[in-house]
Amino acid sequence: MNKMLIPIALLAALPLAAQADDGWSGSGEVGFAAARGNAKSENLNAKLQFKKEDDQWKDTFYLTALRSKGEVKTATIDNGQIVNVSNYKLNANRYEAGASAGYKLDERSYIVGALRYENDDFSPFNYQWTASIGYGYTVLKNQSDELSFEIGPGFKRYQPVDILGPEVINNVPVRHTFGANDEVVARGLMAYKHNFTDSTSFVDTLLMEAGSDNTFFQNDAGLQVDMSKKLALKIGYQVRHNSDVTPGIKKTDQLMTTNLVYNFAQ
Repeated sequence: MNKMLIPIALLAALPLAAQADDGWSGSGEVGFAAARGNAKSENLNAKLQFKKEDDQWKDTFYLTALRSKGEVKTATIDNGQIVNVSNYKLNANRYEAGASAGYKLDERSYIVGALRYENDDFSPFNYQWTASIGYGYTVLKNQSDELSFEIGPGFKRYQPVDILGPEVINNVPVRHTFGANDEVVARGLMAYKHNFTDSTSFVDTLLMEAGSDNTFFQNDAGLQVDMSKKLALKIGYQVRHNSDVTPGIKKTDQLMTTNLVYNFAQ
């Protein structure tokens, strides 16, 4: 059921694309790589985002997907001989959707409500979603730089992944299943953009969701070079960190991407 939320969110975003001329602007980016021969792998990442800003409102919506398959080689013993076995397995599968609506109090400050949901088969959590409300302030906004901050309280629900414990029954490790956790969090967001030239820009977005049981950080940095008004190339680097994870799970994930970007409207 959780995975059905992503296509539903995508369908909900299509009317925004159709109404891009009515103040909405948006972009879609995709990156794909495939290897064959001595190694076999396929990697796909995609992102769809829309935004609208007028004298009263500052709204955003985004949807991302990451999926990867790779060849995993393992060694087994067959009749006393070591045999190398290759398996083609899924090693990344993540979907995320988010939206925010900001009501402007004046030219710089605004009240913002935000929602975020993600489903990741290879993270410390099966899923997590956060709803928050807070205060936003635009520090800079000129031709070369944009900088804004958001902070406020929120509510988060997440479910840790199952783990295999040290106990063994009938030569089978016991699987430990965890229920969903709820906690109050403090949400913070920093969004920065710098235009080096009319065609080259750098963007960096830092998200924090800090709670008593777990603190989540995500930083997305990207360098974009426009080839035309509609097409651009983008190099991205993402770092995700959870402070508290189940044993055997790494706290930090990193992702580097090279994507083709299509702008719906400017």
